[in-house]
Amino acid sequence: MAASGLGLSTSFLPGHDTLLRRRRRRPAGPAAASFRPVTAELGGVATELGRNLVEAVGVGLPCTVMQCGDVIYRSTLPQNDGLTITAPGVALALSAVSYLWATPGVAPGFFDMFVLAFAERLFRPTFRKDDFVLGKKLGEGAFGVVCKASLANPEAAEKVKANGVMGDVVVKKATEYGAVEIWMNERVRRACASSCADFLYGFRESKAKGKGAEEYWLIWRFEGEDTLYDLMQSKEFPYNVETKILGDVQDLPKGISRENKIIQTVMRQLLFALDGLHSTGIVHRDIKPQNVIFSEGSRTFKIIDLGAAADLRVGINYIPKEFLLDPRYAAPEQYIMSTQTPSAPSVPVATTLSPVLWQLNLPDRFDIYSLGLIFLQMAFPSLRTDSNLIQFNRQLKRCDYDLEAWRNLVEPRANAELRRGFDIMDLDDGIGWELLTSMVRYKARQRISAKAALAHPYFNREGLLGLSVMQNVQLQLFRATQKDYSELARWVVGLMAKSGTEDAGGFTEAQLQELREIKPKKGSAQRNVLASVLRVQRKIVKTINESMDELASQRKSIWWSRWIPRE
Repeated sequence: MAASGLGLSTSFLPGHDTLLRRRRRRPAGPAAASFRPVTAELGGVATELGRNLVEAVGVGLPCTVMQCGDVIYRSTLPQNDGLTITAPGVALALSAVSYLWATPGVAPGFFDMFVLAFAERLFRPTFRKDDFVLGKKLGEGAFGVVCKASLANPEAAEKVKANGVMGDVVVKKATEYGAVEIWMNERVRRACASSCADFLYGFRESKAKGKGAEEYWLIWRFEGEDTLYDLMQSKEFPYNVETKILGDVQDLPKGISRENKIIQTVMRQLLFALDGLHSTGIVHRDIKPQNVIFSEGSRTFKIIDLGAAADLRVGINYIPKEFLLDPRYAAPEQYIMSTQTPSAPSVPVATTLSPVLWQLNLPDRFDIYSLGLIFLQMAFPSLRTDSNLIQFNRQLKRCDYDLEAWRNLVEPRANAELRRGFDIMDLDDGIGWELLTSMVRYKARQRISAKAALAHPYFNREGLLGLSVMQNVQLQLFRATQKDYSELARWVVGLMAKSGTEDAGGFTEAQLQELREIKPKKGSAQRNVLASVLRVQRKIVKTINESMDELASQRKSIWWSRWIPRE
């Protein structure tokens, strides 16, 4: 089909037609008649150009441009109103989803804070201090007293029974860090209840003015009195742990293989517990045998005492230049994150940025070092006393925190207990020693994570208790993902090595070494000016950080006082 009088084809695209419609033009006036010879020639040229242009691109130009006034195009091409999926769009969506679920979890964090926590506070039972009768003192520390308690009235018993708890409870009266510990225990109860002791409720005791500081009451289900420290102090360790886990005395010959199986079971349980904490963004910072309790109901070891823990998903109980630790079990860096990291901003902003800070600092490796020392104590009986552990830390520091160097130092003159520990670690071609050396290292980034440790060949053999279905699924997932991550890491390292060549515009290793060996020139005017500018910059940054820390501390104190329920 063609337009009459124009000689224009309406089939500009293969398989598609274009509808053509003519509009009547008004007759030209007498003034325009004198211009007709000129316009006719120009019109012919314009028509030819328009035809060539239209046939080339298949798009009709507006009438104001063509100066013809009689051609209007309407496309009959099919319009796609659906969602167009492209490779860059899919990659961007997958990247966004991966970021939202990366440790410590942006999407789970918002759901936990604004949905689960809100619903829990609406429907959970509340308690008062009159509901409990305090009994035997179980422990006392710098921040509180822990007692075993019974229920004072039937109403309190019904409340506790509604939480699936039968029998006695454990009550902790805390002053400082009590609000933090309530927050951490409630977070753990919602995210990884099997990692820590079963928490029931926490509140702030009401006191009249002038009658001392207010106390925070924390209530747990009573799970047992034996800590890993108590069990390790016995000469029967680790066989006393085997009796507790299996519920019976095994009639088997004693030996290093049997001891290794028990130690392997304890380490696996503690790594599962630590992985649960780290996956939700909580770093304990005080992992030691005294803070590991044996639960008689589940026959597993659980972590207790979260007063020093830091919730790095939202920045609670984290102050950049302060640390809480036990020097006997603390990692060399002492801080879980760089001291240059600013104080946590508002909760939504902190949650959104938490995966970036987590990957930059790897704060979970702090707990891994402490657990590595517990692993060492279980295998080496002579290191279970405080004096010998302190001496070991001094020796390890002199060896630059290199366990291989420490072994070469002490093994030639080792006593029977030390030799027995090395024999346990050397079983199965030394995979136990390999795991230990990957946990106890100077640099946090070189230490293994809890997930990677669970996927280590040391745990290929089954322990004293068979794993549950969920634990088996988790373990297989850990092994699969760690394999993928290692292959990805090798690929990235290969790309970085290639990008460091001269062909790709980077530096070679020799050039980098030359840059490292360049000595600064003393007395240079430019260097002095630069040093002055950097000093001023550091002062400004320091002043801003101190101001932000002060404002953040004030905001947090107000926030805690509003959040903790009163008696």
